[in-house]
Amino acid sequence: MDMYQEALAAHQRGDLAAAERLYLQMLEAEPRAFVPRHLLGVVRAQQGRNQEALELISGALALQPDVPDALLNQGNVLKLLGRMDEALASYDRSLALRPDFADAHFNRGNALRQMRRAGDALANYDQVLALNPNHEGALVNRGNALHELKREEEALASFDRALALNPNNAETWKNRGITLRVLKRFPEALDSFDRALALQPGNAELTSYRGHVLCESDRVAEGFMLFREAAVQAIGPGAPLDPRSPPHKHKHDAEQQGWLGSLARVDGPLFLDGGGRVAGPAINPANAQEVNHHWQNSSPQLVVIDNLLTPAALAELRRFCLGSNVWRQVYPTGYLGAFPEAGFAAPLLAQIADEFAQTYPAIFAGHPLRYIWAFKYDSRMSGIQIHADEAAVNVNFWITPDEANLDPDHGGLVVWDKAAPLEWDFDQYNGDVELPRRFLKEAGATSVTVPYRANRAVIFDSDLFHETDTIKFKDGYENRRINVTLLYGRREKG
Repeated sequence: MDMYQEALAAHQRGDLAAAERLYLQMLEAEPRAFVPRHLLGVVRAQQGRNQEALELISGALALQPDVPDALLNQGNVLKLLGRMDEALASYDRSLALRPDFADAHFNRGNALRQMRRAGDALANYDQVLALNPNHEGALVNRGNALHELKREEEALASFDRALALNPNNAETWKNRGITLRVLKRFPEALDSFDRALALQPGNAELTSYRGHVLCESDRVAEGFMLFREAAVQAIGPGAPLDPRSPPHKHKHDAEQQGWLGSLARVDGPLFLDGGGRVAGPAINPANAQEVNHHWQNSSPQLVVIDNLLTPAALAELRRFCLGSNVWRQVYPTGYLGAFPEAGFAAPLLAQIADEFAQTYPAIFAGHPLRYIWAFKYDSRMSGIQIHADEAAVNVNFWITPDEANLDPDHGGLVVWDKAAPLEWDFDQYNGDVELPRRFLKEAGATSVTVPYRANRAVIFDSDLFHETDTIKFKDGYENRRINVTLLYGRREKG
């Protein structure tokens, strides 16, 4: 066996160190050799040394510019480096030399999807499948592209074709379940996630997806039980606080640790303090008739409810939010997030979510729970900027005592009377702050400021733009502003 064959054999069996050593020896003997320079670049990419990989592969192409495989690999490395337009140019050069190069079509499609050009990517995946109808990756990624284009029935058919070829791909079962959830075929979605979990037992993401489907099936308590299970799977034994976390995260965790004492470790395994269901109602039913009537006769739809929770439910929820180490999502402007997948799924929250629908049928009828979270704020840093949410009905309520708020006229929520256009996608109404502001200005929108009050809820059409009002709360752990958000229903129905 000559040195090239030995190097290639080592490379093919995954012995990158041996392949690297042999390719280097070949280059030392012949510095202008195309093959070892190209393949050493492939090794560098497999080692995660992408800039070196690009230099080697580009150097090889300078010696022999018309090699489709090298152009493909150059495109792959450029894609890894985020240089997407250059990656497409490399794939195009490769395909100009070899129009039936399935790998180049496939990777070009993947690059286009990464650039959020799913419609363009479909043409490449279809070309791959014309060359090889049993290309599993093209079938899966074609399904993903169709899902991104909201062509769910076609996406489902593509996933089914992929699973007929390989029924042991957990990722494909997961994507099939996600598509079925969008189609509201909930029993089939659960079955798909079960099939994926059979292949990947204990997968926290898959467990969470089952939880979401159960919530949308009006089985909220069961869904929340799965969220807690997923949180334990994801968090495991815990890890030390990341020293790169911003100061407000360190400050919060130190305050919470001091408040907890020896009860639990903030940076340890999942710990839930309280949050059990309460005997009797969690939602105060006293003003239900008035609220239902107001919702049906308001335009835009917005109601403010004081004394939302019963005293027992409010006390138990405060205990849960203060004592549980669920505050794991960090935002740079000063607040922390708690999500169901990280344990913000106490039985009490399921009780509250169910009782909203029971107490206020005029608002929630036909709108199952889609998502829930909570934010906990620093005393003076800013909150969430202007956005809309992907749901039909938005519930925001606050649980920190009123005496913590130093500015009783503010600290709550600002809501505008104009909704995000239905044709806008998530990034437009939730990621681009300036676009909504321009839209609201041009539409002559007006806003209403709902001042902060403990145990006050603001319920509104989730398409309405809104943002956190200015915050000025007392220092101290128990004075941190806490708000809980629940989203119900789908945006198209709003």
